[in-house]
Amino acid sequence: MNAATAQPAGGSPVLIGALAPLSRPGWAEAGRHLLAGAELAVAEANAAGGIGGRPLELVVRDTAADPERAAAAVGEFAGMGAAAVVGEYHSVVARAAAARADALGLPFLCSSAVLDALTDAPTDMVARICPPQSRGWRVYADLLVEAGHRRVAVAVQPSVYWAAGTRILRECLSPHGGTVVELDMRALTPTALCDALAAQGATALLLLVGHPDPAVPIVRAVRRDPRLGEVLIGAPAGQPEFAEWAALLGADGAGVPFLRYLPERPTPLGARVGAALRERLAEAPSFVAFEGYDTVTVLAEALRAPGRPHLAEAWGRVAVEGTRGEIRISRPQGSAVRQWAWPPIQVADRDPAHPERFRVLRTG
Repeated sequence: MNAATAQPAGGSPVLIGALAPLSRPGWAEAGRHLLAGAELAVAEANAAGGIGGRPLELVVRDTAADPERAAAAVGEFAGMGAAAVVGEYHSVVARAAAARADALGLPFLCSSAVLDALTDAPTDMVARICPPQSRGWRVYADLLVEAGHRRVAVAVQPSVYWAAGTRILRECLSPHGGTVVELDMRALTPTALCDALAAQGATALLLLVGHPDPAVPIVRAVRRDPRLGEVLIGAPAGQPEFAEWAALLGADGAGVPFLRYLPERPTPLGARVGAALRERLAEAPSFVAFEGYDTVTVLAEALRAPGRPHLAEAWGRVAVEGTRGEIRISRPQGSAVRQWAWPPIQVADRDPAHPERFRVLRTG
């Protein structure tokens, strides 16, 4: 029930609904970073005069990774007269929010949910600034292929998002003679997973599971199994980016490649915003914090569009400097939603020699 507003802009506020997972079973650390970025952008927009002299006001709702809760919040935002909805990290939750927003005619600019099928049908009401899953996960698969991995196991839990990721990996590995073995974590303990992994002869294990449980116990079990000393552990969804991963796993969490959406070198704006976010968060900002900032930056620019076009039209005309490069929203071929084409993509890991540092392994 909190709201974030900054002054000195005056007049009645322009309400923006914000969705983020701020409690379990949602990935609360990701939600906290997403919200920090969005709040910083709101404060800066208001310091620059707001929207025609009116302040932006961010009205925040915790989704807790619950699609029904997110859809209900979108309905609440519409009842408040919100101009738009921003945010969300979990793809399945964002998909529910997008469907509700589209049905209500309420523009939704998604910050961080990458599922390709964010909506069932083409719509102008939904746009996003993160890359679609197929684009990022193909970059990740290319890294596996180049490193010689042809038999890849995935520790997986039921989810549309994880199923889509498994399909992308299989499509990318198959032309190179690769196979993907699914290990269902509904039926396996971490110890049983290690036995299955050894029996399968896989050279890589990808964590397509929740964080911290069961991801953290799986990593600990694999690291301690002498049969699996040469097995690469990977986490495409980005778990190692966050401080909680390092705090829970220490050295065991290093050398685990993951996807993040940052340029190899920060832009001047990115460096400035990064410093401000570090102060807000009391830790290094993740790529999700930059996504939150960029989402509100794009939305504010669209709200300032001359002639007061409908917001869903206005964001298609925006060209604005974001923290990771110039952002233009278009509709790429085959996409049901409007999209920044394209955010930078990295595959990175924590350096085993210095786990507090990141290494960029591949860009795309």
